[in-house]
Amino acid sequence: MTVSATRWIEAITMEELNRDPNPIYERLRREAPVAFVPAVGMHVVATRELCLQITQDSEAWSTVIAPSGGRTFGKGTVLDSNGETHRKLREWIDPQLRPTAVDSYIEALVRPGARTILEAIEEIGAVDIQEAYFAPVSVRAVGDLMGLTTVPSKTLVRWFQTLAKSYGNAEVDENGQFVHHEPFEAGDEIKNEIIATVDPLLDHWTVYPDHTLISHWLHDGMPDGQTRDRAEIYPNIYVFLLGALQEPGHVMTTTLAGLLENPDQLERVIDDPTLIPRAINEGARWVAPIWSAAVKVANRDVELAGVDLPAGTAVMLAYGSANRDTSAWDDPDVFDVDRPMMPHLTFGSGAHACAGTYLGSAVVRIALEELFETIPNIEPDPEHTPTFWGWTFRGPQSLHIKWEV
Repeated sequence: MTVSATRWIEAITMEELNRDPNPIYERLRREAPVAFVPAVGMHVVATRELCLQITQDSEAWSTVIAPSGGRTFGKGTVLDSNGETHRKLREWIDPQLRPTAVDSYIEALVRPGARTILEAIEEIGAVDIQEAYFAPVSVRAVGDLMGLTTVPSKTLVRWFQTLAKSYGNAEVDENGQFVHHEPFEAGDEIKNEIIATVDPLLDHWTVYPDHTLISHWLHDGMPDGQTRDRAEIYPNIYVFLLGALQEPGHVMTTTLAGLLENPDQLERVIDDPTLIPRAINEGARWVAPIWSAAVKVANRDVELAGVDLPAGTAVMLAYGSANRDTSAWDDPDVFDVDRPMMPHLTFGSGAHACAGTYLGSAVVRIALEELFETIPNIEPDPEHTPTFWGWTFRGPQSLHIKWEV
């Protein structure tokens, strides 16, 4: 690629990526599917085929964490582990997230709380449904599963929003140094608050283990009388507080936003709840909530789409871009419940695919079932057009709806 052909890539800004990465990545898929983007300080991979190729080749590629993610979470997370270390981490993280386990508790975990929230808003007639319902359902369900039953929903929302801004603080200068430091400092304050809240709970679970997720993490696989080191648990608590708390809420909001853009599809889904899983699958593909966060590093010199990458080169896998690749989907920018079902990359691929995919999808399904049953006559509020934002984590900043009471 010539210097003149790469000039537009050098001019990409983080502001543009956060506002709308899709036009930029549509061009990258056509012209430079593997390209170094100075604004983010690493190569990005834009196509579905190449993302899949990398995630399925653990000999050539190891998983690492994005620099901003490493600064946010610290070392020792499931996101930046490989091989035997990753396998052992997943042994104590995964059991309560497997489908058979989720099916045993999901109804009691989500549906009563969703109904309670809806009872409080159904006579209002107009709300920001993300703030009033989706975020509270998401954080309450996952927070209670973790064992954070005494932490208010607003606090959980504040925790994940602050951690998201820290992780998404990816902009670097020409020397590869972070441009902004305030989001990281705010994230540090939140982590201190989390530790102050969770440490007493860990003290309790050490003596009185129970069914909650963090209690299992503390004890699973440990010899009798021993518990897992908290330094190993906390980085993964941060990961879960960010990914698991915000992801279902964003998928709910994005799915409803897509349906509201297509009133005929919305009507069909409300009339036939069996279509809700299709709508969720399409919403998650249409706007991936974790749009661009997975990072791999080359274990050896690699040639990728004609680009020579020396050993040690880090690449960012843009799953949100892969999900709009025209080689896999017709009219990928369009939300379409009738789109043929095929695997997308919203929840990753390979050994590092998201452990909470089944849980998150179940939370979204139940939340939408309850919403459509309680308020079936919803429509978009024309006074408030939803605005999508984010390059690392992407979703509507709000979603205002109204209905006749």
